This record gives sequence, C-alpha cells and structure tokens, in this order.
Amino acid sequence: MMKTLCVSVLLCLSVACSGATSAPSSPDVWAVVDGREIRRDAVEKAYRRVAPPNATATEEEKVTAKLGLLNEMIVQDILVAKATALAIQVTDNDVDNAYLERKKNMPEDAFQKELNMRGLTIEDMKSGLRRELLADKVVEREVTSKVAVTDQEITDYFNSHKAQFNLAEPAWHIAQIVITPVAEPQLANRKGHDATSPQAADAKLQMLMTQLQGGADFGELAMDYSEDPQTAPRGGDLGFVPLSQLNQAPPLLRDAVLKTNPGSVSKVSSGGAHSLVLVVAKEEAGQRDLSMPGVKDGIMTNMRNQRTALLRNAYLTAARADAAVTNYLARQIVQSTGKPPSLLPAAPGK
Repeated sequence: MMKTLCVSVLLCLSVACSGATSAPSSPDVWAVVDGREIRRDAVEKAYRRVAPPNATATEEEKVTAKLGLLNEMIVQDILVAKATALAIQVTDNDVDNAYLERKKNMPEDAFQKELNMRGLTIEDMKSGLRRELLADKVVEREVTSKVAVTDQEITDYFNSHKAQFNLAEPAWHIAQIVITPVAEPQLANRKGHDATSPQAADAKLQMLMTQLQGGADFGELAMDYSEDPQTAPRGGDLGFVPLSQLNQAPPLLRDAVLKTNPGSVSKVSSGGAHSLVLVVAKEEAGQRDLSMPGVKDGIMTNMRNQRTALLRNAYLTAARADAAVTNYLARQIVQSTGKPPSLLPAAPGK
C-alpha cells in the first residue's frame, strides 16, 4: 500500500490550458480561469494520482473528489499565471531534482509499473511538478518572504504567557495532523483539502505518511492538510501537554506519545478518522525561559506559522476574487441536484 500511494505524492496537479475563451468550447472544459481552460482530462489525471487504485468509491464520492481537485487546480492556475507576470521561472534542473526527490524511496521499475497502472507518464508527473514549483515560488515571494517576527515580539509573547512555560509536571510538546472521514465545515488548512469519506481519509493518510518518509516537513504538511481548524494554521502545534492530561487521553493517543521518542511520528486511527502525532520534545517540570533550548525557536515558529497562514489565506482569497473564474463542473452538479452529471464518464485509461 505504501508503494502504491508513493505515486500519489510524487504526482502533483497538472492543468491542461488552452487559448483564451469566455465560454466552454466543449463539454470537456470543466472550468475557465481568465480565459484559460481546465479540461476534464487534467482533472481525471489528478484523480488517478490520488485515488487508491483498488478502492471502491461511489460515483458521488468520485465526483466530490474531482470537484475538490478542480478547485485546487483553479487556484494553482491563478498562481502559475502570476508566476509569468512576476518573471518567476522553474528550470528543467529544478523539475528533475524535484522528480528524483519525490521518487527516491521507490525503485524505478516499481514506480514505472505504478504509472502504467494509473494510465500516467513521467511527462505527466514532470508537467505537474513544474506547475507545483511555480505556484510554490509565487507563494514564497509574495507571502512567506514577507513574514517577519522580531526578537522583541518573541520576548513580549513570552512575558505575556509565562504561565504556559512553567511546567508543574513533565510535559510533552506535541503536534498533530488530523484527518476525518466526513466533510468539515470549518477547514483552515492552506490547500482547502478535506477527506470526505473513509476511503478518502485512508488515501490521505497514506499520502501524508509517504511524504513524511520522504523528508517533508511535518508543520508544512499540517498547515496544508490537517482538518483540525484550531491547529492547522500553526502547523499542528498543540503546545506542551502535561502527563496528567495525557493519562486521561484515549489509550491509543496516550501510548503514541508516552512510548515514542522525540522526533518520531505515530499514527493513531479510530472510527475511520486518523491522526499523525509528532512528539517534538519532552520537558521536565519547572519554569522555562528564553535561554533554554527550543523555547525561543518554538515561539518564533508558531508566530511565523500563524502570520504566514493568515497572509497566505488572504492572498489566495484576493487572487481568486480578482480572477474571472467559471466552474462548469460545479454548475453541472448544481443543475443535477447533487447527482453525478452525465459529463463525468471516466477518462481513457481509467
């Protein structure tokens, strides 16, 4: 299963764009963004990348997943267009390095077999990687690089929250990524990604585990994918949880923390929901100060993550509002009163 889902991680979204039109040129056009078309085949490819190949999903679940992917692709398309306006480029070497990084834990023959099974090619993957890298560079320039936290702000935060750093008993610094098998009404992750069925939750879990095994940053994944609206904007950070509180937690969660060394990630699953739990550090009882390892960096990271999440959400919301977007797939679904519309036959190869 882990090898199977590796391809889901490697293969990012690839949008097929054509000339500027204000209306769909055919039923295969599922959205138009500032005159650029996003076609059915691009969404179908994206779906084949992330869907477990042997999963049994209903038509409603498939259409829900494709609609979510299309929404992500619309935002990505806007960012790629901004990359052109900002003269941001991605070299072939950048793409090749990203390709090698994403597939480094999977043998070449197994990877090629997986591609064939999903009806995809290496060029499909590299095309998607190029667009992903371009979108990431836009966000880096327009959002991440503009977020700063000063030493004075860190000191002020510490002085205002000293009680949080006075541990009456041993405590564990924990971060989490939450995945639920139902639609979440208050998503706060950066990608707007929501697993809305048990099958989608299982696939999302495997995708995230594979990314973590490939060296992805836990906090970044939490901000992108966690379905807990409270902790996603701050990289999944739960702060320090005292021993007495851990002892009252469900046994699976308690053991995932108490029996895991700092730096390790554990999987906790129950009732179709999943949590990835990172034990950041363990601290003994007592008052901590800014000179102690991890205190200043932890405050800075949390403040940066929260500010970055706020600015990123505002930036993407404004960019989407400024673009001329028509989502024809969404219109078809509305017109069909939620039934899978006739324009959704599987693309060739599915």
